Amino acid sequence: MESVIASSTGKTTDPASFLAVTPAGDFNPPLARFRERLSWALYDFANTVFSMNIATLYFSAWLVADLGHSNTLYATVNGIASALVVISIPVFGAVSDATQRRKPWVVGFTLIACLSTIVMAMLGQMGLPLIGEGVNTAGGSQLIPPGIALFGVLTAFTIANYAYQGAQPFYNAMMPELVPVDHRGRLSGMGAALGYVGSITGVLLTFPFFMGQMPILGTIPDRVIGFLRSAVPFTTHGGRVSTFVPTAILFLLFSLPLFFFCRDHNVIHGKKRIAWREAFRDVRNTLSESKKYPGSLRFILTSFLYQDAMGTIIANMALYAIFAMGFVKGAEATLFVILTVPAVIGSYGIGKLVDRFGPKRTLSWVLAAWIVLLISMIVAPSRNVFWIVGACIGLIYGGVSTAERPLLLSLVPDVEAGRFFSLMVLSSRAADVVGPFVWALAVDGLTPSMGTGFAYRAGVVTVAIGMALALWMLRGVPDNFARPTRPR
Repeated sequence: MESVIASSTGKTTDPASFLAVTPAGDFNPPLARFRERLSWALYDFANTVFSMNIATLYFSAWLVADLGHSNTLYATVNGIASALVVISIPVFGAVSDATQRRKPWVVGFTLIACLSTIVMAMLGQMGLPLIGEGVNTAGGSQLIPPGIALFGVLTAFTIANYAYQGAQPFYNAMMPELVPVDHRGRLSGMGAALGYVGSITGVLLTFPFFMGQMPILGTIPDRVIGFLRSAVPFTTHGGRVSTFVPTAILFLLFSLPLFFFCRDHNVIHGKKRIAWREAFRDVRNTLSESKKYPGSLRFILTSFLYQDAMGTIIANMALYAIFAMGFVKGAEATLFVILTVPAVIGSYGIGKLVDRFGPKRTLSWVLAAWIVLLISMIVAPSRNVFWIVGACIGLIYGGVSTAERPLLLSLVPDVEAGRFFSLMVLSSRAADVVGPFVWALAVDGLTPSMGTGFAYRAGVVTVAIGMALALWMLRGVPDNFARPTRPR
């Protein structure tokens, strides 16, 4: 296929700034420098530190298991963050595509998420009871009334979660400028694999602040723990709340390569009017224009279902391990470390499958495996069986993000990737409003009459149903997989 050369200015003075664009509107650039590709992928490492520690492992268990609040309260704050994304992402997507600037949004959202996470730690230790696993100082002075502190923590968590989610479409839309089409699966897989290395690293480096020891390895000398807790603020008392500041530091630290070494390759310079009032009309236009790209709307609806299912089960996995499988509080962190190791291998391996068999076939296999494993999780008779099921879930978990980015890019022109990635995030965040409430209704509603174990397993049933519907929807999405000729 012939290519035309496009640059942000239309000039031909800097060949390094050019992007090959096919007549269909797809970016098909030469490989960017390895440093830039690695820096992009390392952001997956950075944001999964936050995703694992705050959105998955520590915050929910701290709120529900330590402080004794309900699943419904946790679902509410998660839902508010997702609703805010639903409202604002169309505006950001319109701005991003109008200027072809993605990086500033990633940087800004990351900084907001890090600062908000630090605020959570401050208010949690200054106004809420210091109780729960790993806390070495009972009680403590409460400088802020508990009601105000709890409201502040929930608000800060909502903002941090919103900012973390808000960065995703802009980050994803940077990928087509870094590699030719036939390398997208590999770069996406490398990012997902590094993401799960980030999950492991995040837990390993924050667990000493929680329990005063390392997962699997055991006790750390008291003087080492004392030094760490004196060096990092708001970690002195231990417990889950003491992991928040270290998480923010790690998130920021591993985001720095993207901040410094990645760039937007196709920036539109000069003043350009941003139609703020027309942003939501643009969502309607995107939905309307999706008819020009067969399968794009159906795939976005499919992502609504499987992201809803995955987001719900991962957000509640720590609570499931504690209340349904009988894990001792604190042991769930060791579980997540061990189960994340297969995800590193699986993500990169699934990236290879995407490049060989195409993203649609690969994603179909991944969703089918999810259904089988969720059913196995429900009927698992012991913790040993649960470990095996969990390891298999880890092996396929990164497959969704590895396959979905190239699949969407195979359905729409790359120059419109920002709008459609925003629409996909919009869809999945809308699902995040629904999924946690369905889970909370099942668990909180059935616990009084049927018991905790039955209630949490019923929650997993709702997730399995959502995943099965996603697989059925995916069958109607076109398979546009082809190996294009790389530009020379």
